[in-house]
Amino acid sequence: MEVGKLVAIIGDEDTVAGFLLAGVGHRTADKCNFIIVKPDTKQDLIDQTFRDFSERDDVGIILINQHVANNMRHVLKDYNQTIPTVLEIPSKDHPYDPEQDYIMQRVNMFIGGGM
Repeated sequence: MEVGKLVAIIGDEDTVAGFLLAGVGHRTADKCNFIIVKPDTKQDLIDQTFRDFSERDDVGIILINQHVANNMRHVLKDYNQTIPTVLEIPSKDHPYDPEQDYIMQRVNMFIGGGM
């Protein structure tokens, strides 16, 4: 039987808690599908977590708070896989800005629109 893929979350505490309450969380003895990014979270840990999520066969979507994604553009710009799909989402304290979303920039480039 085909089993669905997980949604992985890289975000602030409120965002991750909301998705966990919605039932998106998954944890085994050695890994989970989320990371809570706090102001003191090391950027290397965030970058490595993204790489780990992007290499997992059981992850289909990676959700990243846009303000977190802004600090890891160097990693996101090199990412060219379709699955897992990376989506930037707003947080409670940081509204969504489509001009900062690299995926939206690429979409606009392909359809010939300007931002």
